[in-house]
Amino acid sequence: MSDVLFSARDLTKRFTTRDAFGRKSEFTAVDGVSFDVRPGETLAVVGESGSGKSTTARIAARLMEPSAGTLEFEGEDITHAKGAQLARYRADVQVVFQDPFSSLNPRHTVERILMAPLDYQGIAPPGGRRAYTAELMERVGLVPDHSQRYPAQFSGGQAQRIGIARALAVNPKLVICDEAVSALDVSVQAQVVELLLRLQRESGFSYLFIAHDLAVVRRIAHRVAVMSKGRIVEQGPCAQVFDDPQDPYTRTLLAAIPRINPEWDRRRRAATA
Repeated sequence: MSDVLFSARDLTKRFTTRDAFGRKSEFTAVDGVSFDVRPGETLAVVGESGSGKSTTARIAARLMEPSAGTLEFEGEDITHAKGAQLARYRADVQVVFQDPFSSLNPRHTVERILMAPLDYQGIAPPGGRRAYTAELMERVGLVPDHSQRYPAQFSGGQAQRIGIARALAVNPKLVICDEAVSALDVSVQAQVVELLLRLQRESGFSYLFIAHDLAVVRRIAHRVAVMSKGRIVEQGPCAQVFDDPQDPYTRTLLAAIPRINPEWDRRRRAATA
């Protein structure tokens, strides 16, 4: 098996817009982006709002067609996959979205939400729907007895755990987290990050982690790709990018990270390791 799980090459996405007078113009949101995600690793794609990172994530998830470029998964070209090939890809690649409430059907119970990916794939839940729902909820720190509740009955952090459990339901090989913790309170954010790390240790899947919070990225990522104006301006191991940034834009992003007491940070990391 290749040492690359997912590969993007020269991804480009252009959008056509019209002004108030009906005149067309073209905007390039993603411009020649290339990166790899290896088995069991986390690649974080970072940048300010409008840098093109979320558009890149949607293309990788095949929720959006690229204008140019290619996508490969386990050595297979899936750029324009359809039918059974696309269904297989969507079983192997799942997405956790930024706003849990907008990505969860408010009229469905937790059990129905968690079983939806299996229903789409035609997979029978191991041990039955109720038992598998309980297993998924326990994995993400939720109470199985709440499986018949609706999304509105949960807090934001709990709702995001439901979204994570849904992504895990089909045992994916790659989970795309599109700003998955940015809408959460800081304390809840830290808990969800630790959950994501634990789940990766237990199951060995990869993350494509889209974020603008570099403090979170430093905690979770193995490698980092920095995007600006639709392009990747710097890419490398997390420690290298943070400790020895080469691009001026990267240095500007790092300079914006709030500084905290180093001793407090060391104790916090030790407590959550």
